[in-house]
Amino acid sequence: MNRPDASLSLRIKEEAQRLGFQLVGISPVKRPAHEESFAEWLRKGFAGELAYMHRTEELRRDPHSVVPWAVSLVSVGMNYFTPLPRSAMSDAPRGWISRYAWGNDYHEVIRSRLELLLEAVREIGPRPLEGKAFVDSGPVLERDHAGVAGLGWIGKNTHLISPQKGSWFFLGELFLSIPLVYDQPIRDRCGNCDLCLKACPTAAFVGPYILDARRCISYLTIELKGWIPRYLRPLVGNHIFGCDICQEVCPYNIKAQPTSEPAYRPREGLYAPDLIPLLSLSQEEFRNRFHGSPIVRAKRRGFLRNVAVALGNIRSVEAVPALIGALHDEESLVRGHAAWALGQLGSKRAIAALKSGLRHEADAEVRSEIEAAINEATAGEQETSSPE
Repeated sequence: MNRPDASLSLRIKEEAQRLGFQLVGISPVKRPAHEESFAEWLRKGFAGELAYMHRTEELRRDPHSVVPWAVSLVSVGMNYFTPLPRSAMSDAPRGWISRYAWGNDYHEVIRSRLELLLEAVREIGPRPLEGKAFVDSGPVLERDHAGVAGLGWIGKNTHLISPQKGSWFFLGELFLSIPLVYDQPIRDRCGNCDLCLKACPTAAFVGPYILDARRCISYLTIELKGWIPRYLRPLVGNHIFGCDICQEVCPYNIKAQPTSEPAYRPREGLYAPDLIPLLSLSQEEFRNRFHGSPIVRAKRRGFLRNVAVALGNIRSVEAVPALIGALHDEESLVRGHAAWALGQLGSKRAIAALKSGLRHEADAEVRSEIEAAINEATAGEQETSSPE
C-alpha cells in the first residue's frame, strides 16, 4: 500500500472547510471503539422500537462490511446553531421544535457537500479512487468515528462535543480507498459535570454516557410511531419535535457561534410555533408546510399527536375547541392524545366533549384513552368541589 500523503490530507481538510464544514478530521477505517457498548445498549432494549438499529448492528460494528475497499474515513461536522431562546409562552400556547429542525433537512445539505468533496478528492488524489458518503441515515456509528478523528469526544449526554465549538453539529462521513494522515482522538473532558444528566425532564439517562431512548423526548416525539406512554406525557412539556435541553445546559455550548449556513436558519413558523393552528393541519397542509423539513419524519399523525400532548401540558383554555375538533381526526393516534389533553384541561366543556366522543368512538384503544381522560378529569372536578 502507498504511504499516506500529508499534503493531500491537508488539502482534503481545506476543501472540506471551504465547503462549510467547521469540523473535519481523518481516521483509519476500523471497528468503532465502542462497538461492544453499542451491542450491550441494544441487548438491554434501550433502542426502543428502533428496529433498524438491530437490523444493521453488524454493519455498524464493522464498516468494512459496508465499504470493504475503504482505507480512510473523513469525518465532518457542520454547525446548525441559532441562538434563539425558548419562548416565554405569554401571548399564545407555543411549542418547542429542536433547533436542528428549524431549517431545511440536513441530510440533503450535507450529502450534497460531501459529494462535492468527493469530486474534489478525485481531482487532486491518486487514481483509481473509490469513495462513499454517509449522513446519519447510513449504518455508521458516526460519533465513534468522529471521536477517533479528533472532532471531539462523546459526552455524558451521548452527543459529540468539540472543546472549542460545542455540540451543535450535524455529522457526516466520507469513506475513501486511499491511505491518509490520521488525526489523534481528543480525551473526554466532561469531568465531574453532570448538568445534562440532571436536566433531562424524563430521566432518560440511566447513567453517564447511557441513554434509554424509550424515555428520551426526541425519541418520543420523532422516532416513536405509536402511543406515547401516559406516565411520560406530562414530562414531555411543550416539546413537539425533539428537545435540546441536554445540549442547552452543556458548558461547552456557552460560547457556541451561530451557523453561517443559510439552509439551517429558521423557516417561518418553526421557531416556537403557535400550537393551536397546528392541530387542524390537513394531510396536504402538513405536507406543504413541512416539505424539505426534518419534521416530515414524524408524519402528520405523529406531529399532531405531539401537539395535542403539548397543549394538554400547557392547559390553556384557548385550546379546548381545537382539541375537541381533534377528537374527530381521521387518525386514531391524534384522537386518543387529544382526549388525554382534554382530560388534563378538565373543564366542563372538555368533559362533555369526551363523553360525547366516547359514545361515537369505535376504536378500542381510543375508547380506552377517552375513558381514562374522563376519569382523570372528573376526579379533578371532584377534588375541586370538595368542601376541604
